[in-house]
Amino acid sequence: MAKQSNGAGLSAILGIFVLVALVPREVWITLGVLALLALAVYGYVKFRATKVTSANAAPNHMGTAQPPSDPGPTLAQLMAKDSPQVKVKAKEPPPLPSPAQRVAPPTPPPIASGVRSVACSEPDEFFTAEVAGAPLVQATHAVPKPPIGFGDARWVPPGETIEFADTTIPGGMFYLGARLQAPNGRLDPALISALPNIARVGNYRERQMNYWPSYADISASARRAYINWLSEGRSHPECDLGYVFLFFYGLERRVIVDTPRDPAAKADWPAIAAELRRLLGIYGENSGSFRRYAGELLDWMELHGTTERLYTLPVPALPRAYELPRYMRLALGQSAVDRAPVPAELALAWIRLNPDTALRTPATRCPEEFGRLFIQRYHELLGPGLVLPKNRTKLKFVYQPASAGFHGAPSPTLTFGDVSDPTALTAPIRTLTEIADQCTDELGAFSRLVGKDANVRGTLDGLLQLPSSLWPASARAKLDAVVAQMKEGTLTLSLNELLHQLGGSSLPFTRERTRGLARALEANSIGMEPNVLAGARTPVDDDRVVLFHMPVAEANQPDSGAYQAALLTLQLASAVAQADGEFNTAEIAHLRSEIQNWSHLTPAHQRRLQAHLQLLTEVPVTLASLKKKLEPLELKAKETVAAFMATLAQADGMVSPAEMRFLEKVYKALGVEPKRVFSDVHAVSAGAPSKPSASIARTGFKLNATRIAELQKDTEKVSALLAGIFKEDESAPARMVPEEVEAAVEPGLMGLDTAHTALLRLMLSRPQWSRAELEDAAADLDLMLDGALEQVNEASFDTYDLPFTDGDDPVEINAEVVEKIEQ
Repeated sequence: MAKQSNGAGLSAILGIFVLVALVPREVWITLGVLALLALAVYGYVKFRATKVTSANAAPNHMGTAQPPSDPGPTLAQLMAKDSPQVKVKAKEPPPLPSPAQRVAPPTPPPIASGVRSVACSEPDEFFTAEVAGAPLVQATHAVPKPPIGFGDARWVPPGETIEFADTTIPGGMFYLGARLQAPNGRLDPALISALPNIARVGNYRERQMNYWPSYADISASARRAYINWLSEGRSHPECDLGYVFLFFYGLERRVIVDTPRDPAAKADWPAIAAELRRLLGIYGENSGSFRRYAGELLDWMELHGTTERLYTLPVPALPRAYELPRYMRLALGQSAVDRAPVPAELALAWIRLNPDTALRTPATRCPEEFGRLFIQRYHELLGPGLVLPKNRTKLKFVYQPASAGFHGAPSPTLTFGDVSDPTALTAPIRTLTEIADQCTDELGAFSRLVGKDANVRGTLDGLLQLPSSLWPASARAKLDAVVAQMKEGTLTLSLNELLHQLGGSSLPFTRERTRGLARALEANSIGMEPNVLAGARTPVDDDRVVLFHMPVAEANQPDSGAYQAALLTLQLASAVAQADGEFNTAEIAHLRSEIQNWSHLTPAHQRRLQAHLQLLTEVPVTLASLKKKLEPLELKAKETVAAFMATLAQADGMVSPAEMRFLEKVYKALGVEPKRVFSDVHAVSAGAPSKPSASIARTGFKLNATRIAELQKDTEKVSALLAGIFKEDESAPARMVPEEVEAAVEPGLMGLDTAHTALLRLMLSRPQWSRAELEDAAADLDLMLDGALEQVNEASFDTYDLPFTDGDDPVEINAEVVEKIEQ
């Protein structure tokens, strides 16, 4: 038996060794790691037990823990009155308070028999208990405050910095805690809490949440990403919009929910409004949805409880969205109710913020110049301003919250009494669009120049492309200095001298810049010869120009046939005098007298002819150049022109010998027999038709209204013959400037026309409409409601494969379509 036993034991030992040898090395490594982990856990438990024991020691007056010399009796020992092991030191009861100091304590909750509670002076930090049936023993224990992120939520005010999740978060303006009920009864999505896990890393550039994010429901890494974005100042432009909305939910709650409950919350509104505008500047361009929600919250703060007439106040900075901001609608509606003209600044904001207005490139590239010019033209065309009609559609602001915490709760609403909604009208915005188009036309050349070189702003090259009313004070002072030199109403100098006095130009002075100079001078009651705005040759460098006084009201008078004929007379006289050397002072004085006596001309034309005559004395026109232009005319046409000049010579009722000699030179230059001068003059004086102009009927020459009217009629006939003669050839072909690529005119929303687009945008402003309200809106737009709704829904089906409205009364707006329009 012993042998068998030893054999069996030996076999068992050998079997164990074999089994051990068969176990893989990886298994042994795993077992070793587990053993080390178990040892570490055991050490940690022992360490915590030691720490708890130390913590229970009584603190001394310095706050450090001391081991208790006497642990004191247990609760069972205190309850056992006769126990010889219990040693209780009786405590002297405190003096009773006076009747004036007594305050009835609140009713305590039920407690166990034999134990009663005692109120303490600091209930939030200490709790004191007395045990009945024994000498009074008072035990006090500190109750720690909950860590940050736990407990009831609080609003972190603007400017406050907190430490949370190992991160410093500056600026405040969010909710922090464990409990915060949303308006629909659920946990508020904006609440930042320490209860959910927070990862160590998170990237706010990544999309990690759904369309309706909530801090409690997003992933741990998304929470860390959100906290990182907050800690970095809420400014990174590549941040996912979900985190921006999560922060926006808190601002929305503070304004919409807290303010009615706590009036002190309104003190945070200025900081919230400034933060919203800052965020719009960073993220508004990339998200139409955020622009709309942030804009509506700004509108709510601006309009809530307001009693002021908004159209009398400066217009605040408002974001452009898919509908006109409510602030604008209330301001315009108030002006309509008061029958007050819309101020120019408000009209400018309206045209800029109107979603159906596509402003052209000059308005967006040069916004400051466009704004100033729009205000000027607005007053020029409409005087004090546009007066809006009072329409039937009443203004009502139904706030549509972004936070899912409002889903299912009643929508906040503001009403404004009898104020109407101006977005139901199309005629006023059409008028403003016409003014805006005129302004962009005037700014086209300046916009193109700035598009090539932004540094030309403020230089003479840039200013010459602007209306002079937009010039800065320094540039206008230089222009005034030029005007002061115009003795006796005229000033002759070279083009380079003029440019130098105005500040100089660094660019080649092209035809377009010269035309800009002429326009700027005309706007300041100064005319310029040569008249480049009427097609005359463009002066260059040292070419002489003549400046003369010309009222602004006369600047845009068109050149009549009489003026053109008189201009040709002056040019012929100058050419003839240059040819024979007899263009002397006496001839110049005679021509000046003739110009003054041509009563069929306007005063503006007479002033310009006097300036042109002055230019001819400096730079006379060559006879060859005039003959070259007159050669294409038939002989009959030349004779007609010559006979007409004979008529002009008698405008004062007589023909002097000097005038006869002058007419002979003109006839010769025209290629007409000079001897015909006497017969033509005699025919005109006698009232009979001259031979070359037999088709022109005359009733006699007399200085009366009828004769002057006939003379003017003759000049119109002559001007038809002279078409094209008065425009000089350019010395070099003008360089073609590529046309500005203008912003394309956007079609109506979903391809609808103007009226249906206006109705659609109006309906987008509320989630629900009564049928009576929509009937008023349709009537304001001259639409039949049922047909309009059918057309809008068909357009919505064609565009998004979804209906836009649902129901008959009330009419619900499809939120899914609204979201698609925002994108």
